Amino acid sequence: MKITTVIVEDSRLARNELKELIRPFDEIEIIGEAENVESALELMQNSPPQLLFLDINLPGKSGFELLELLDEVPKVVFTTAYDEFAIKSFEYNAFDYLLKPISIERFEKSMEKVIVAIEKERSRSEEKSIHSQIFLKDGDNCWLVKIADLELFEVDGNYTRVFFENHKPMIYKSLQKIIVTLPTNEFFRANRQQVINIRKISKITPWFSGNLKVTMNNGMEIEISRRQANAFKELLSL
Repeated sequence: MKITTVIVEDSRLARNELKELIRPFDEIEIIGEAENVESALELMQNSPPQLLFLDINLPGKSGFELLELLDEVPKVVFTTAYDEFAIKSFEYNAFDYLLKPISIERFEKSMEKVIVAIEKERSRSEEKSIHSQIFLKDGDNCWLVKIADLELFEVDGNYTRVFFENHKPMIYKSLQKIIVTLPTNEFFRANRQQVINIRKISKITPWFSGNLKVTMNNGMEIEISRRQANAFKELLSL
């Protein structure tokens, strides 16, 4: 499975150089590129990547400001010509900090670490069976729930709401952290706000502009974007 990647860099030349560095790594798939925060935010909201190459000095808002606008932050590798931001970058949980001009050797070491880290996360999620149980707590209420019984996860501010049976507890954990604990072939990120259990879908309907609308067993209707719709169809064809 590919590591989906977005490049955010205002210089076309720098973007092309970065793409040449990425080219030998078959595991990495570039799904988009942007030259400023506004276009990057729109791109990443529609198709959240697993890996982000991010310049800090961008026109208008900075790379740091982009991260503050994201609900879910992927693995971030900063690419910049300035070393004075290095310490601050790790306050944003940067995976790595590459100084331009980026050497091939330094880039290769960084990518090796990225690939290993993401593969480990995938392995942990695949090890968890659909029949495993997870513990949920909301205030004084607690549940031990089979993963197979979970219907939907939905972002609600700084919390994630979990739907199962007639319950909708909120847990203080990001959607991204939840995703990596779920079986990858059973749960699908329908959009930026929601992850669904594909076994809890009762109906799939073609929607506007190539989108899909799915109806869950609990009656909720979830819209899947055109880009996500293609991935959704691929998952169902496995």
